[in-house]
Amino acid sequence: MVMTDTQTSQLSGLSQQELQAYWMPYSGNRQFKKDPRLLVSAQGNYYTDATGRKIFDGLSGLWTCGAGHNRPEIIEAITKQMQILDYAPSFQFAHPKAFELAHRITDFMPTGLNRVFFTGSGSEAVETALKIARAYWRKKGQASKTLLIGRSKGYHGANFGGISVGGIGPNRVLYGKGVDAVHLPHTMLASNAFSQGMPEKGEHLADELENMIALHDASNIAAVIVEPLSGSAGVIPPPKGYLQRLRQLCDKHNILLIFDEVITAFGRMGAKTGAEAFGVTPDMMTTAKQLTNGAVPMGALIARQDIYDTFMEHGGPEYMLELSHGYTYSAHPLACAAALASLDILENDQLIDRVQTLSPLFERQLHSLKGGKHITDIRNYGLAGALTLASAPNEPALRPFQVAMKCWEKGFYVRYGGDTVQLGIPFTTEADEVDRLINALGDAINELDDD
Repeated sequence: MVMTDTQTSQLSGLSQQELQAYWMPYSGNRQFKKDPRLLVSAQGNYYTDATGRKIFDGLSGLWTCGAGHNRPEIIEAITKQMQILDYAPSFQFAHPKAFELAHRITDFMPTGLNRVFFTGSGSEAVETALKIARAYWRKKGQASKTLLIGRSKGYHGANFGGISVGGIGPNRVLYGKGVDAVHLPHTMLASNAFSQGMPEKGEHLADELENMIALHDASNIAAVIVEPLSGSAGVIPPPKGYLQRLRQLCDKHNILLIFDEVITAFGRMGAKTGAEAFGVTPDMMTTAKQLTNGAVPMGALIARQDIYDTFMEHGGPEYMLELSHGYTYSAHPLACAAALASLDILENDQLIDRVQTLSPLFERQLHSLKGGKHITDIRNYGLAGALTLASAPNEPALRPFQVAMKCWEKGFYVRYGGDTVQLGIPFTTEADEVDRLINALGDAINELDDD
């Protein structure tokens, strides 16, 4: 129901002027400001909206809050850190928790990934990875290796490097030419529709990399960047053998392989990382989101030892900068405290084991929607899932929006985008909450118009 300006102001506690001042990201600002959906508090697996309703968090924030909201351990860690050190410069100086956290993160990484560069977000982590990839080859005396290879339907953040290697059209179309990049085909095959977990078919799609190398030559290619599981395009698990084949081809042609694990790292796949879940180790990995359980913005790029060593060996005099790159908020003290507490929770509460235990139920319940009105595909892995809806006449993005709004009315927050509805439930979700979420989603879809 679209409210009048007076009704909106009364409900939100905000004036129309205040509602208009905020230019919201990745949002339909016009629609939202006619019918605001305001979250005023959160606890555990639930938000509370401006009317006092409890809203089940079906996306863990934005894939960020797998351990549930407002964890007292994280609150205590941030509060304590704020009382000791609110901010410290990260250029030429540092604070102890930055080193403690970097070392701790390596415990979650595949063998060989052990040098951590901190950023303020996943988008910044991707930019860092792309810059390091190009700089690495220049340091190695191969300055021609500048071309970056992404993938259709890939999402790598909102900055210029990220949208250049990303492969989601609406994220690119407004901005013109970006960084020099080409794209592998996506891995969604019609023959894999309704796959449970990793699809059986599609390994051969990695061989398109050979064609790109034949066209551009490996001497000009710096890196391939992919999400092990594509998240924002609608939860697209990798076909069996696909990531292994990419690894083989990158090794064969001396090209860096970067995994964007902003969504998949730290538990969601039922493993420490997507690399661990799928059995492939990249040369660099980007992370964010679950690193701090969403409490404080933070991202990180984790690189191989020899990549780091290359910069050290070719850095000039010891006092000189080996890498002219970084952010004001790299390794922010509050973010480091939040991340250390978040990683403690993952281990102490055995949340990765919990994801493994809950995933089969989530998969079974999600796929029970097969055959529902307008549903053309369902995909899942770990505690990530999505379904694709057939387009409404001339409006391919309408039905997912309608479903998400109906779910909101029923007390459930889910993600919508393009032709998909996406789920990323908290690691702390109970079985009955899975049931209620999937039932509400099914009801919302069945309530759509038939045309």
